[in-house]
Amino acid sequence: MNACEEGFATGGRDGCIRLWDLTFKPITVIDLRETDQGYKGLSVRSVCWRGDHILVGTQDSEIFEIVVHERNKPFLIMQGHCEGELWALAVHPTKPLAVTGSDDRSVRIWSLIDHALIARCNMEEPIRCAAVNVDGIHLALGMKDGSFTVLRVRDMTEVVHVKDRKEAIHELKYSPDGTYLAVGCNDSSVDIYGVAQRYKKFGECVGSLSFITHLDWSSDSRYLQTNDGNGKRLFYRMPGGKEVTNKEEIKGVHWASWTCVSGLEVNGIWPKYSDINDINSVDGNYIGQVLVTADDYGIIKLFRYPCLRKGAKFKKYIGHSAHVTNIRWSHDYQWVISIGGADHSVFQWKFIPERKLKDALHIAPQESLADSNSDESDSDLSDVPELDSEIEQETQLTYRRQVYKEDLPQLKEQYKERQKGGTSKRRERAPGNSLRLHFVHGYRGYDCRSNLFYTQIGEIVYHVAAVGVIYNRQQNTQRFYLGHDDDILCLALHPLKDYVATGQVGRDPSIHIWDTETIKPLSVLKGCHQYGVCAVDFSADGKRLASVGIDDSHTIVLWDWKKGEKLSVARGSKDKIFVVKMNPYVPDKLITAGIKHVKFWRRAGGGLIGRKGYVGTLGKNDTMMCAVYGWTEEMAFSGTSTGDVCIWRDVFLVKTVKAHDGPVFSMHALEKGFVTGGKDGVVALWDDSFERCLKTYAIKRAALAPGSKGLLLEDNPSIRAISLGHGHILVGTKNGEILEVDKSGPITLLVQGHMEGEVWGLATHPYLPICATVSDDKTLRIWDLSPSHCMLAVRKLKKGGRCCCFSPDGKALAVGLNDGSFLMANADTLEDLVSFHHRKDIISDIRFSPGSGKYLAVASHDSFIDIYNVMSSKRVGICKGATSYITHVDWDIRGKLLQVNTGAKEQLFFEAPRGKKQTIPSVEVEKICWASWTSVLGLCCEGIWPVIGEVTDITASCLTSDKMVLATGDDLGFVKLFRYPAKGKFGKFKRYVAHSTHVTNVRWTYDDSMLVTLGGADMSLMVWTNEMEGYREKRPCDSEESDTDSEEDGGYDSDVTRENEISYTIRALSTNIRPMFGVKPHLQQKEPSVDERPPVSRAPPRPEKLQTNNVGKKKRPIEDLVLELVFGYRGRDCRNNVHYLNDGDDIIYHTASIGILHNVATGTQSFYQEHNDDILCLTVNQHPKFINVVATGQVGDLADMSATAPSIHIWDAMNKQTLSILRCYHSKGVCSVSFSATGKLLLSVGLDPEHTITIWRWQEGAKIASRAGHNRRIFVAEFRPDSDSQFVSVGVKHVKFWTLAGRALLSKKGLVSTLEDARMQTMLAVAFGANNLTFTGTISGDVCVWKDHILCRTVARAHNGPVFAMFTTLRDGLIVTGGKERPSREGGAVKLWDQELRRCRAFRLDTGQATDCVRSVCRGKGKILVGTRSAEIIEVGEKNAACNILVNGHVDGPIWGLVTHPSRDFFLSAAEDGTVRLWDIADKKMLNKVNLGHAARTVCYSPEGDMVAIGMKNGEFIILLVSSLKIWGKKRDRRCSIHDIRFSPDSRFLAVGSSENSVDFYDLTLGPTLSRISYCRDIPSFVIQMDFSADSRYLQVSTGCYKRHVYEVPSGKPVLDQATMDRITWATWTSILGDEVLGIWSRHAEKANVNCACVSHSGISLVTGDDFGMVKLFDFPCPEKFAKHKRFLGHSPHVTNIRFTSGDRHVVSAGGDDCSLFVWKCVHMPH
Repeated sequence: MNACEEGFATGGRDGCIRLWDLTFKPITVIDLRETDQGYKGLSVRSVCWRGDHILVGTQDSEIFEIVVHERNKPFLIMQGHCEGELWALAVHPTKPLAVTGSDDRSVRIWSLIDHALIARCNMEEPIRCAAVNVDGIHLALGMKDGSFTVLRVRDMTEVVHVKDRKEAIHELKYSPDGTYLAVGCNDSSVDIYGVAQRYKKFGECVGSLSFITHLDWSSDSRYLQTNDGNGKRLFYRMPGGKEVTNKEEIKGVHWASWTCVSGLEVNGIWPKYSDINDINSVDGNYIGQVLVTADDYGIIKLFRYPCLRKGAKFKKYIGHSAHVTNIRWSHDYQWVISIGGADHSVFQWKFIPERKLKDALHIAPQESLADSNSDESDSDLSDVPELDSEIEQETQLTYRRQVYKEDLPQLKEQYKERQKGGTSKRRERAPGNSLRLHFVHGYRGYDCRSNLFYTQIGEIVYHVAAVGVIYNRQQNTQRFYLGHDDDILCLALHPLKDYVATGQVGRDPSIHIWDTETIKPLSVLKGCHQYGVCAVDFSADGKRLASVGIDDSHTIVLWDWKKGEKLSVARGSKDKIFVVKMNPYVPDKLITAGIKHVKFWRRAGGGLIGRKGYVGTLGKNDTMMCAVYGWTEEMAFSGTSTGDVCIWRDVFLVKTVKAHDGPVFSMHALEKGFVTGGKDGVVALWDDSFERCLKTYAIKRAALAPGSKGLLLEDNPSIRAISLGHGHILVGTKNGEILEVDKSGPITLLVQGHMEGEVWGLATHPYLPICATVSDDKTLRIWDLSPSHCMLAVRKLKKGGRCCCFSPDGKALAVGLNDGSFLMANADTLEDLVSFHHRKDIISDIRFSPGSGKYLAVASHDSFIDIYNVMSSKRVGICKGATSYITHVDWDIRGKLLQVNTGAKEQLFFEAPRGKKQTIPSVEVEKICWASWTSVLGLCCEGIWPVIGEVTDITASCLTSDKMVLATGDDLGFVKLFRYPAKGKFGKFKRYVAHSTHVTNVRWTYDDSMLVTLGGADMSLMVWTNEMEGYREKRPCDSEESDTDSEEDGGYDSDVTRENEISYTIRALSTNIRPMFGVKPHLQQKEPSVDERPPVSRAPPRPEKLQTNNVGKKKRPIEDLVLELVFGYRGRDCRNNVHYLNDGDDIIYHTASIGILHNVATGTQSFYQEHNDDILCLTVNQHPKFINVVATGQVGDLADMSATAPSIHIWDAMNKQTLSILRCYHSKGVCSVSFSATGKLLLSVGLDPEHTITIWRWQEGAKIASRAGHNRRIFVAEFRPDSDSQFVSVGVKHVKFWTLAGRALLSKKGLVSTLEDARMQTMLAVAFGANNLTFTGTISGDVCVWKDHILCRTVARAHNGPVFAMFTTLRDGLIVTGGKERPSREGGAVKLWDQELRRCRAFRLDTGQATDCVRSVCRGKGKILVGTRSAEIIEVGEKNAACNILVNGHVDGPIWGLVTHPSRDFFLSAAEDGTVRLWDIADKKMLNKVNLGHAARTVCYSPEGDMVAIGMKNGEFIILLVSSLKIWGKKRDRRCSIHDIRFSPDSRFLAVGSSENSVDFYDLTLGPTLSRISYCRDIPSFVIQMDFSADSRYLQVSTGCYKRHVYEVPSGKPVLDQATMDRITWATWTSILGDEVLGIWSRHAEKANVNCACVSHSGISLVTGDDFGMVKLFDFPCPEKFAKHKRFLGHSPHVTNIRFTSGDRHVVSAGGDDCSLFVWKCVHMPH
């Protein structure tokens, strides 16, 4: 169908096009089968109508154009083959014609000039192959049934039809002299036929074992070569068909055509290491020396011919969808024709020979999604230059890890499971000291490039290890971004130079965009890359970011980074990509460059389309190391691995310029030119077209500025990054140096670190703030740790080293090398003093004995320790006995004993100087005074091994000189501090992330003021300051507490425990509240009664079923119920769910599944009823733009997005319109919601086991971010009132501070260890103050005050019990808290505090409760609104402290008892909370309540309304006088719950039904003694409801086994006669059983029951309440099963009771789970 302005066009299988006007009245019909081009069976698949032209597409691949007034002359635009596969293709030998034949049985001849079909003929059989004879007269077609047919090309008439075979003919060819036709069949034979002899068979070739796939004749027609399905190539003599076995005979043969897929000449078309058979067709072009192939993947490839070596290079072309079945050159080699099997298409390609290509640059190479050049190969075309050694090294780097930090939480869980009950010892607290990163020596240059920039204010930003560094060169200080947890591989600067993007290694690696000023993350991008991100770049407008991953296909992703959304993604290339650059002029274009390629991409929707750079003859595909855009969007420049700069226009290489010796690693574009840097260590400045080089700077020691600190390791270091700004050129080198080159020439060294190779050796000086390091990069370096932060000395070694040590006097430095030798050097000049070579393996640790430094212990990897006398330079002892390599050595303070760790986790002891092995019991080890402690084993260190000790190793430790704090470094890059001794498993610690993988060594300085750590593979040296306990700079430290939760409990409170353990069931799964048994009424078999009367009867009319009270009036049925009032508020397990609206005129809250807007002045209510299950949380949007917008979250089942999944509704409180529904992923339910400061975001928390936290853009219904919140219950999460990105969540023993960065959620745990004796308690409420203060209320009644995420003080006992609610407004910053307290003179459950939480004023709630428990607080104008656990909502005046109770409700349910007053609009309710309450519908309030002291189950008015009978759960019942509320009488004859109690209509009897399967009768005329006069016998189950007959003579009882019984009153005899029963008129009907109400039982009542029913006073309507929480309205009586009804939702599961009020004006329903009373207004049908 197609719509246009005039109307509609439709087309169908009948071959007709019908046109309709806009109202679908027919205009006209065009029957295409009847037209010139028509044929039988034409079927229309597509139609488009515009004006008087109609386009039609048919099932047979035709496109017609019809002009309406010449409707029987459709114009054919396009034709093609249709169903079945398309296999046959032949080209005419002399004309530009191609012939195709298909399974659709048609053969077609196409003109290659006019691109049109010129002839078509339908055959009997599907066609599989075709050939045209040399003279162009005959056309042979091979058929699927084994026959072949020859036609005349001129008029398509049949010449001959031959059928000699049974299987398909797959290939046939005429000989070059035109005399023979060779026919290859699928039964593996080739037959030879003579053309002139009317195709008589001449010979047969029978060498193949499989089906024939290809044939070629020799030029002299004497030989035939064949290929078969096994890939065999065989030769035959013609025309007899004898096989040629002698290869010599074939050697000189020239083949007339080449279409075979196997053979020496086409070896190169096959990939190197595969024997797959997926190339369907080949055709050689001898003249152009090229070859085309077609394969099963829809790809056409162009090779050189011949191509002899496997894996030859090619160009590839895409267009066909699935397998390409055949391909041929046209007769003059201008075109290539290819056909697709399943796509039925014929493609015609133009061939551009190489000589033409030079002139044909205007013909753009095809834009293809795939590379148009394949993998590189070492084929005969490989003219690849030697790969530069540096690049070679870099391409071999792998960033894969055995264990990623992301895996830790899961691993921990797994190991915790195994070690349940492992640790009983009370663990030490984490140490009071903490570390702050102070300075990092190092810069990642060896495998990264262009990662060094000036920020806006002239600071320098770069990265090393997992740290983003901002270096201030004036003050020589650094600031750090520590958001990453693994190696950063790339860095890009935002165009405004104030934001930075960094990408890291990881299983799901993240990219962080952060602010250089505040060092806060703005956005974190995840979920699109694998293993790591190797390149990033911002767009010119700064809104987008491009990133490249290091997965196998080097995925490219384009992001909208602020939103955290991925815009486009594409597979980059199989080869490594080094750089990505966004086009500064067109935000949708970008370049990637890498190993042997440069690619130009443009964004297309969610994908990217890439085109390879086209080199032409100017060069070869070189490896590109860097790229920039030039002065227009067309121009781009790239630096190659051979030292050239390539200049590109669009995708074409325009020219190359020699720029450096060796690779060009970095380029930077300026306004008027470029700057490049290369491996040759030269910085070159160029003009804007790379015509001339304006200036070069060589990086040499001689050029260092006089005052420059540090030392340049070598001249002309390889340059990896270059950047300009602030009058300088900034240069980063492969050796880890950052230099600043002044335009006039002098060079300043700013930062340096070790070069490539792991760094292990570290020693701190005994009395100066310096340290020495030695590395696999074969250098020994001395570093200054004091403010100058520079390298003081460096020396090159002949071998790399792994350890070093200062002598006790600091004059000598011993260094152990990797070849087993060691040397002692002068600590100042680093010149050799002496060296030894006794071992073959790595020297792993070296230590001077303490004191005079007499001995030197040298440990090696071949598991010995040699002891040398330093003075005599002789080896004096050898320690033997270790089974593995030695890792750590320590001396005792006397220099007599050595403690040794080995790789096999042994802790050994040896005596010096001889080296005798000693065994020391572990208890004694502690008592020995050690000169140093670097051991990681033994009892004192048990606690440093993590839960996941099997996956990670602790590589180093070091103890402070006061023996208090042990620092450790491990394989995962964590630096940790423990209290010493760390006894007991899994000690508590503080942990710091900055290194990426292994921390190889840690050392305290001589005065413990600093800790120095080494990162093995990240080659960085990090200096941390040790912040002592009590001493705290105001800067927050970035530490993380230990990862196992504390054992101390977080306090106890019954309310909290109940809320934490409550399990919410959804309505749809609710089960029966009464333990009934038996067969449900609608499933019971009904016995036919004897007196089924004939329809016309002379008997007297049957009495009314029910006594009615409006006799005389016309009875009007009730047609609808409208909710008018609700008494109840959900305070028992929810919080912060009462709010002011409209300046305090209205309040909003919830109960059951409805949101209630309650007017304070009038008490009128209106309701939001769209939720289909219980509401658990409610919040109001505070932003003026979203006035009166409310969000509510409900209970749900699984997060399966079905109808029962939990949802959040956002709605307008005034008009109750739903604005948005968020279907959420929180299984079980939503327990907290909060709007952000702008009101646009909504935060929700789930009840699922992970307590997921989700952020929504609620107007769009879009989920922005989601993350597991905590494994224990979260009670509340709230946005800071001034923020859209900061929020806090609190819950069982935790508080977390969250930041939304883009689409990522980052969290920090609250730090409590900053205060002495503070411990993490269960947190219940949160409020906010200015200056980043956060207040949390705890279970013990304290309030904690947090600055950022650090606890700064606690307000002890702010309340005597748990602080459940807190509220603050931005208006005046005062804070309201609500808690659980016993009312007293000075205290109160509500307190109003000043902004700092120093002073407060308490308010008492006059509720008369023993304890007040406040669940919700909120402030309006001079008023505080309080919601309590006991379901009251109270308004407290701030000035006069007056309390006004606005809302009352029952505290605990279910509310079983319900009765309406016989004449007034009052009703009574009785509930499990032990109260009976009197409600007034007209005044909308509770009039009175009586506390009974026991749970009440049922309540009943006497017929006059002057007495009330109450049945209790303990079996007692009470009769009160309504006027005085005095007890008239009470009695307890039963021990079990009273279920129903009734006065007889004549006020004489009282019937009491109980769960003891009994009904007792009392005679009220005998006075208040209440002696039982009789009871009903043989009741089969507990009593549910009872009804008296109108004459007080009978009682009907419904019981728990789904049976109804009738008894005589007062004798209690059962009535069994059905006729008698049928004649009874009942005074009331509340029974759920009986034939009259069979229709109220629903089909879905397997698990759930109908609980209550009530027939209206008029006797014609019936309401019921059931376990699903539904109120239903039926007609009475309803004897038919599954009667029609209306449903009314609102209650939680279990409606327990329901009654009509007098005059049928209202229905009151009582809730089980929701403890609420609903008053529904009855809408009567009009007269």
